[in-house]
Amino acid sequence: MAKSFFSEQEQAAIVSAIKEAEKNTSGEVQVHLENHCKEDALDRAADIFKILKMHETKLRNGVLFYLALKDKKFAILGDAGINSRVSDHFWNDIKVMMQEKFKEGKFTEGLCLGIIKAGEQLKIHFPYSKDDINELSDDISFGKDE
Repeated sequence: MAKSFFSEQEQAAIVSAIKEAEKNTSGEVQVHLENHCKEDALDRAADIFKILKMHETKLRNGVLFYLALKDKKFAILGDAGINSRVSDHFWNDIKVMMQEKFKEGKFTEGLCLGIIKAGEQLKIHFPYSKDDINELSDDISFGKDE
């Protein structure tokens, strides 16, 4: 279900949003999709964050967008580097914007909007440097049950 929730075109749009968000920053954005989340979405996102080794980025500036599609749960989790620089309500503000789109059935648009908004802050606080390397894959990752 999670792999087929977004069409190939929608998945390409999401990956494109990730690439756009990362274009002028050393920050890293990842999207993880699965069907079910039997715990708090933020706790599960923290587990996925570790599994994807997002905490190993040089500047600790990774951002994870986690969605449990069948259970209709999602979370945004930033690493220590970015969290120390954005306002306390920043991630929740993005989540609210995304939720509005999700309620309209515009899941791709909502996810892409959140990714771009995160990228804007990453660009401000972690500008691109000439020796920057893409530390993490831009591809969407999927849960094992998918």
